[in-house]
Formats: sequence, structure tokens, C-alpha cells
Amino acid sequence: MPGRLRARFTRSDVLTERPDFALVGILRVPQLHNSPGRAITRRIGYALAALAAVVLVVYLDRDGYRDVQENPLSLLDCLYYATVSLSTTGYGDITPITAQARLVNVLVVTPLRIFFLIVLVGTTLAALTENSRQSFKIQRWRRSTRHHTVVVGYGTKGRAAVAAMLGAGADPSNIVIVDTDPVVLETASGQGLVTVHGSATQSDVLRLAGAQHASSIVVATSRDDTAVLVALTAREIAPNVKIVASVREAESAHVLRRSGADTVVVSSETAGRLLGASTITPNVVGIIEDLLTPETGFAIAERPVEFSEVGESPRQLPDIVLGVVRNGQLLRSGTSEIETLEAGDTLLYIRQIAD
Repeated sequence: MPGRLRARFTRSDVLTERPDFALVGILRVPQLHNSPGRAITRRIGYALAALAAVVLVVYLDRDGYRDVQENPLSLLDCLYYATVSLSTTGYGDITPITAQARLVNVLVVTPLRIFFLIVLVGTTLAALTENSRQSFKIQRWRRSTRHHTVVVGYGTKGRAAVAAMLGAGADPSNIVIVDTDPVVLETASGQGLVTVHGSATQSDVLRLAGAQHASSIVVATSRDDTAVLVALTAREIAPNVKIVASVREAESAHVLRRSGADTVVVSSETAGRLLGASTITPNVVGIIEDLLTPETGFAIAERPVEFSEVGESPRQLPDIVLGVVRNGQLLRSGTSEIETLEAGDTLLYIRQIAD
């Protein structure tokens, strides 16, 4: 038992073996943030309300208090007594002398004094408990998160990929960003995304991001060699996960597929084709951009074939069908292999987005 307890509080080099509180600052689960000015204003309001309540209680029972000057208590005296009492200064020049007044002090003034002090040190308490709250959220997230998407790299490509997923209706809490730049991680956290600070070429960082339980991993690093290493690491710890990767040069695409990537996007060639097409058919490029932007206009979507559509031709459907996925293989529309639809097929079609 002592050895187990010692192991829990010993800092390990393997991230997944560290206790949850040791992951604060590495793994960050986003939460709603209130405005600091609003929080301070709210605490001041609470303090003034507690002060006003004590003034009212003392003023209503002012005959039960004694002033060293032997004068009856005025409203100013009650305010003075409430102030020094709540601040625990307690000069003793005004004291409760009747049993009723002392009972009121025990049941009302003392709890309000404690509340007043808690409000005054609320900011400090919040700072002290922040790590505890974050540790609890990390523990809950690690236990419950499954079938999420891990995005490695939150540069231009990573942000565009996340924007596309969010535009398609993905839940931000189901997207985990892995990056080594704390600045971009702060931006991602502000968007409600879970973040992990570290290099995804290390298996324990990917495990901390839950890659072994993810449904897909998006590799959007700025360097092709880094993308290859991330794909190799991800495939080793998650043999069945879908890996989508981007590279700059076409020469790296083959290596990346051999490293375990299911889909590889060559950013330089794709951009070059669009640039070339824009000089000849600029309107076609506009349609392609529209299809790649899921928020408005048209978008490429997929859905399973409905029971009533089995046996029909894709051309008979009201949707514009681009292809059919059958037994894991993509068959393009218009070929003889998909003259009729079968149960279990998945349609790739163009969907119109409502404005």
C-alpha cells in the first residue's frame, strides 16, 4: 500500500501513467469562462448584500446593544457595528447585551461574517481550486471519451479541418487538438476544443489524447517527415483507427500510405490544380469551393441506402449521387457496377445546405 501511494504521487516520464492532477497544463479540458470584471462585480454585490443584511438585523434589534457612550444606536452606529463585525475587527465599543441580541449574533451575524470573508477571498479560493477542478475534469474526460477525433497540428490546415468538422455538426468536445505551441492551444481551448500539449510523434502523447479510442486521426503537421512519424506512431497504438493525413509534396504520399495513413491529401498538388483550373474555368473552382464549405450552398455528404431504394438505379434518386461505397470500395456513379443499389451500400451525394 505505501508503495502504491508513493507511485501515485511520483512524477513519471510516461504521461499516461501520471495521476490526473499531474496532467494539468498538459491536457486541458475547456470550460466556460466568466468575465473577470463581472466576477468581481458579483462578489462586491454579495459583500454589500451581506453588510446590508447585518445593518438591518442590528438596527431592528438596536435596543439589545450597548454603546460605551451610553447613547442609543443610530443607523450610522448600526452600519459601523456591522462593518467592524463582518471584518472581524471588533473594537468592542458596541456590544450585544440582551439574550435576544446575542442569539441573533450567533444565528445571523456570525454566518454572514463567514460568508462575507469567503466572498472577500473568493478570487484566491478560485485560483487555489482551479487545479482541483481541472484535475477532476481530466479524470472524467479520460474515462468517458470514446469515438472522438484527434487533430495533430493546429496550423492553417488543422484549423481548416476543424472548421469543416464543426460546420458539419461535430461536437467541439469530441475534437482533441495535439500541438507543441501553447499559443495555438490557447486559441483552440477558447473554441471549446480539448487540447494536449506535446509532440504527437511520442506514443504517450497520442495515448493521452485518447488516440487508441478515437474514431479518426487527422494529421495536419507542417512537415512531411513529421506526418510520417505521427502516422507510424498512431497506427501502432490504434490499428483500426482511420488516419487522414496531409503532405506538401507528392513524393511523400506513398511513404505516408505505407506508414499507415488511409487517406492522403497532397496540399501542393491540390492547390496547383485549383490554380490552373481557375484560369480556364473559374466558375468550376467556385463550385468546388462551395462543395468544400459545409456551412452554406452545397456540400458532399454520405448516407446509407434506404430500404425503399434497394434495387433502384442511382440515377432514379432525387439526390445527385457521385458514388457508392460497397464492401469498403468506392464505386463512381455511372459505372456498370452500380446499375442497381444493394442493401448495405453507402451513397455519396450532393446535399443542399439550408440558409
